[in-house]
Amino acid sequence: MSHYKEQYIYTSNQLQDTEALAAWLAEVAIPGTVIGLDGDLGAGKTAFSQLFAKYLGVKGIVNSPTFTIIKEYEGRLPFYHMDVYRLSMDEADELGLDEYFYGEGVSLVEWSQIISELLPESHLHLFLETTGVDQRKITVRGFGEPYEEWCCNLNKNGVFKS
Repeated sequence: MSHYKEQYIYTSNQLQDTEALAAWLAEVAIPGTVIGLDGDLGAGKTAFSQLFAKYLGVKGIVNSPTFTIIKEYEGRLPFYHMDVYRLSMDEADELGLDEYFYGEGVSLVEWSQIISELLPESHLHLFLETTGVDQRKITVRGFGEPYEEWCCNLNKNGVFKS
């Protein structure tokens, strides 16, 4: 993500706070939604993905697709959970990710910075940082529509903290 977009800070003091953000994003998700998820190991990327999937209506267990790269689930919209941690840019480019990104489902990409050049210009990016045992600082950036509008709406509702 070479160009700067306004960033918003979401403070999660407990898992329920992270769940509230995941639920809201799942509710507003539309076909073609792309969410990039980054942060250190153990920052909560997979937990966020599981919560997002739950509120998207995915039944059953959602676990990290670290070795399978992409897992597909059925919910209110198809859910494509990707983990590109073990991929090079060339390998990722050969996967045909555009079919997912521009399809009828929702793509959530863990370790998205690895393939930032392949992400659609319009997408939502979340960066998770551990600030305590159950606390997280989630930096949110919306690139293009509808993501910039989503961030503005959350900001107007007092969800983000400076």
